[in-house]
Amino acid sequence: MSALFEPYALRSLTIPNRLWMAPMCQYSAESGERAGVPHDWHFAHYAARATGGTGLILTEATAVSPEGRISPGDLGIWNDTQVEAFRRITSFLKGQGTVPGIQIAHAGRKASTDAPWRGGAPLGAEQLGWQVQGPSPVPFDEGHPVPDELTSEQIDEIVAQFADAARRALAAGFEVVEVHGAHGYLIGQFLSPHSNHRTDGYGGSFENRVRFALEVVDAVRAVWPDELPLFFRVSATDWLEENGWSVDDTVRLAALLKDHGVDLLDVSSGGNAAQVRIPVEPGYQVPFAARVRRETGLPVAAVGLITEAEQAEKIVANDEADAVLLGRELLRDPYFARHAARELGGRVAAPDQYHRAI
Repeated sequence: MSALFEPYALRSLTIPNRLWMAPMCQYSAESGERAGVPHDWHFAHYAARATGGTGLILTEATAVSPEGRISPGDLGIWNDTQVEAFRRITSFLKGQGTVPGIQIAHAGRKASTDAPWRGGAPLGAEQLGWQVQGPSPVPFDEGHPVPDELTSEQIDEIVAQFADAARRALAAGFEVVEVHGAHGYLIGQFLSPHSNHRTDGYGGSFENRVRFALEVVDAVRAVWPDELPLFFRVSATDWLEENGWSVDDTVRLAALLKDHGVDLLDVSSGGNAAQVRIPVEPGYQVPFAARVRRETGLPVAAVGLITEAEQAEKIVANDEADAVLLGRELLRDPYFARHAARELGGRVAAPDQYHRAI
């Protein structure tokens, strides 16, 4: 039996295999009064990967508030119109045997930018942009706006927005919720001394810098059903030689997250410091996930240039991770899981309409 195609249980939920879809922004949500609402593009995008046999699909970063969007085209989960539109997607995914998951997020100082295919630059008010917020008045890069430093009252409000987003995610039919603490977005900005220059209870020491992340996790866990799993995505390192978030920090945080009810750590890297050089190569982030798993016992998912079935199989079989998350490879091949199962001797569910091709 292929390790990659063994079911995986977290709390009362069983995910049919260990080959999952990573969150990937589409920058294509509706606008105006229906801002943040998914539509036919999102349905087709996620449905294709479900019929392709992917065990768990995590939506793109879905904002907990309008100000928390990366771009005006980001999905949101701050109102009931968005909830109703998501139900169509989650219902179809479940019907294919795929577990629907949602990543809830706030972009912080990296909000209010254009879509990547239009350059990804910060947007001004005349371009439907908005004032960004962050832990400290430190811009992400040259040419980016200086964020407003969040007050303690505003921090409390955002924590509550994450909890409200989790409630709505449940109503929308999602079975996994992932808190986005990676890639230099708001939670990651609080974690790292590179972007967090605060001198109050949310800055300075490691314990203070992780406070916001733990408050969000606690708020989400309090409203998310005990029988359903909670994930957290982290950037294992800022890839800075000094004054940044490190792999050692990630291991310390993972142990805390485990105590606070997180069931799995989704281990990525980078995104908080501009102009850094990242040594990208196949599986380059897998050692970070493996170390967290080995030293804390917290289940992990590995992500980053995992492009071959045999490569993914070895990661799981060698206990480097409990699952793998594919990004770009699933954009290239929505049926990757089905092809990998054939190559490795595994099995995935197939729609009745496709049985003649098994």
